[in-house]
Amino acid sequence: MSQSSDEMLSLAVHSLPTPGAAAGSVLSGRMKLLAILLACSLPVLVAYFVFYVVRPQGEASFGELITPVRPVADVMATDLDGQPKPLASLKAQWLLIKVDGGACVQDCQKQLIVLRQFRLMLAKDMERVDWLWLIHDQAPVDAKLAELLKHDHATVLRVAPQVLTDWLPTPTGHLQQDYIYVVDPMGNTMMRFPSRLDSAAAAKAKRDMEHLLRASLAWDAPGR
Repeated sequence: MSQSSDEMLSLAVHSLPTPGAAAGSVLSGRMKLLAILLACSLPVLVAYFVFYVVRPQGEASFGELITPVRPVADVMATDLDGQPKPLASLKAQWLLIKVDGGACVQDCQKQLIVLRQFRLMLAKDMERVDWLWLIHDQAPVDAKLAELLKHDHATVLRVAPQVLTDWLPTPTGHLQQDYIYVVDPMGNTMMRFPSRLDSAAAAKAKRDMEHLLRASLAWDAPGR
């Protein structure tokens, strides 16, 4: 009987994990988690590296980098018909974004035209880029303007002001209307341009966008 008890005790003792094995398991789990995080962030890191490090000598960026990047919120926006749309559904495309009120008058409309033309300037790459007008209030939108934007394949959504503030930051003393925001296909706001672009400024902004699009070519494709 004593021998049988000793055998059971021996089996029980040998089946327990050693402290070293437990620590190794925790370390392995952490390494796997780190590898997953690195894989998810690698496209952004590569794009940033190519854009800001691997550039022709003497060529400076025109756009202002936003650091840290601002991820898109998991909230609902509404279209001009009042239908809900998840803001995160905008992912999987590069985005060029203008923010303004619904009562979009002369200066606002001019900036929308500039944004449309800026996207067209990207030529073969423009199918990788969507252009958006995000409205921060409940003011009605002129029906003719809405129809024109729909014809030109613009995305127009109403978004809560605080959501826009968190996602599309501005420097002190400026308004969101002062900028065109660039959002990457993962929903991260990463850059802003002045919204009033003349021909020379538009050419510089185009050059920056081309760098971003070229840097992300390996992991980003046209369309969602």
